[in-house]
Amino acid sequence: MKAWLPFASLVAGFAIGMYVLDHSHVAVPAEYAVYLSVAALAGLDTVFGGIRAGIEGRFQNDIFASGFLLNTLLAAGLAWLGNRIGVSLALVAVISLGQRVFLNLSLIRRYYLNKIALEKNRAAEEADTPGPGALPVK
Repeated sequence: MKAWLPFASLVAGFAIGMYVLDHSHVAVPAEYAVYLSVAALAGLDTVFGGIRAGIEGRFQNDIFASGFLLNTLLAAGLAWLGNRIGVSLALVAVISLGQRVFLNLSLIRRYYLNKIALEKNRAAEEADTPGPGALPVK
């Protein structure tokens, strides 16, 4: 339906974040870096999942927004819990979310490459097809 909305949200969020970080003197403490990186990866996973859902024609704004918020909070929460119990759950989250990001990205890439190949085949077939009133070649 609207496959461009998650991508536009990603670009807008990145631009706003870069502007705010560049124009403010707020520093994120180093101990929060793990939580922030896992949350950012969860957000990327949600964005690429939204793009994939848009391509497949099953994108819904409310599911995307709630999934983005909940996935981000859950990933940061798991990293925090793992830190508290002494197990690196952040590494597990990075591996599983990274795998999902690459899977969604490969499916998106494959969709567009197939679409381009189909358009080239159609153009080639139209160029080979004689127009109306043309005599058949023997």
